[in-house]
Amino acid sequence: MVLSKAGIHSLAFEAGFDRVGFAPAADADGFAHLTDWLGRGYAGDMAYLERQHEARRHPASILPTVQSVVMLAMRYHPGRAPSQSPVRVASYAQGDDYHDVLRERLNSLLDRLQQEDPTIGGRGVVDTAPLLERDFARRAGLGWVGKNTMLIDKKLGSWFFLAALLLDREFPADASFDVQHCGTCTRCLDACPTEAFVKPGVLDARKCISYLTIELRGPIPLPLRDGVGNWIFGCDICQEVCPWNRKATAGAELAFQPRAEWDVLDPLDILKLSDAEFRKRYRGTALFRTKRSGLVRNTAIAAANQGWMEALPMLEMLTRDEDPVVAEAAAWSAEKLRRAVV
Repeated sequence: MVLSKAGIHSLAFEAGFDRVGFAPAADADGFAHLTDWLGRGYAGDMAYLERQHEARRHPASILPTVQSVVMLAMRYHPGRAPSQSPVRVASYAQGDDYHDVLRERLNSLLDRLQQEDPTIGGRGVVDTAPLLERDFARRAGLGWVGKNTMLIDKKLGSWFFLAALLLDREFPADASFDVQHCGTCTRCLDACPTEAFVKPGVLDARKCISYLTIELRGPIPLPLRDGVGNWIFGCDICQEVCPWNRKATAGAELAFQPRAEWDVLDPLDILKLSDAEFRKRYRGTALFRTKRSGLVRNTAIAAANQGWMEALPMLEMLTRDEDPVVAEAAAWSAEKLRRAVV
């Protein structure tokens, strides 16, 4: 049996994906933009982006025989108001690690395709592979890149993950999404507490709360700490204020639903975590990426930003932590709390 686009659509929806689009395997539209962005230093400490720079030019760096890029979207929004927890975790990270879930679904989908047509070859990739996903998703008709650099769909908003299936067979491409529907709106740019947007569509990652709380391994720069607020992993602000997300519906994938124990995260409980306790609690979630050092650092800063005096004794203990990043953040936070009561 020879696979058709309609057949792939059907199997992708059965695998749990919400949107499917086809793009030709060609140079990424945004490669020149990436080159300029890297040259300006906006990637910060994300050295892997520079190492993989050339590989992102064309998907053949991942699959040499690629002819079509099938872009897939899966919703993750919980469909409810933000948690009232004293510390906040980005919505995408409140369930299971999306890398694991999407890889499993992609592999299952590719298996189904090869059962239907054993002559087809391919490879499923999530965002750890050197592919400019948003470029190909826009080219595949899944949406436009908004001023906050997120891919936006009129119905799904921006609350969805992207994944790609590279296939060694050419399929008719879908119409690319060439119209940008942000208009004159600048809510995402105006709402960013750390002023991370250089201009519409250009993010200085070095100032982004998601970068600061996840990717950055050392101390968070002093001028940006107040802007981090009570975020301890990632940030949803530029998505929460986006008008296109007002009617976004909840995702159906149970693995992405917020874990019950995270409805009200206890900052003191996080500050007390040992390395072993951190690994046991957060393995299998996106938060594992920060390691204990990053999560405790972030929580210490959040405690000071929110004026939680009950955290002061624990912060003073952490000033003697063997991890210098934790110790420095705790010292800064403890001093900020002490100054608040003078």
